[in-house]
Amino acid sequence: MKKNSSPPEPPKAMSASPKVVSSRYILKLYIAGQSPKSVNAIVNIKKICEENLRGRYELDVIDLYQQPQLAQGEQIIAIPTLIRKLPPPLRRIIGDLSDTEKVLMGLEIRKKA
Repeated sequence: MKKNSSPPEPPKAMSASPKVVSSRYILKLYIAGQSPKSVNAIVNIKKICEENLRGRYELDVIDLYQQPQLAQGEQIIAIPTLIRKLPPPLRRIIGDLSDTEKVLMGLEIRKKA
């Protein structure tokens, strides 16, 4: 009787898709009061999220004038700063978020067609 000398097949790995479309985004936008850059950043990120992540995101706007202690915990060195907490990895974008393409690329979001 002949024995099968080939090693057993390893378990098949699940195919890794580049991006999971249904993933939830947790975003934190750090601003300083109602400065023009802060106001623009809020308007811009809300528009980007509604156009590309509708129903799949949480956006927290943190005013560092009201909660300055949060700047150190998140290592905020410039304002406005947007932090993507989820999905990993963590991402940071600094500025008024007016360049939609750069924001989408920085957050690794595919633009809706």
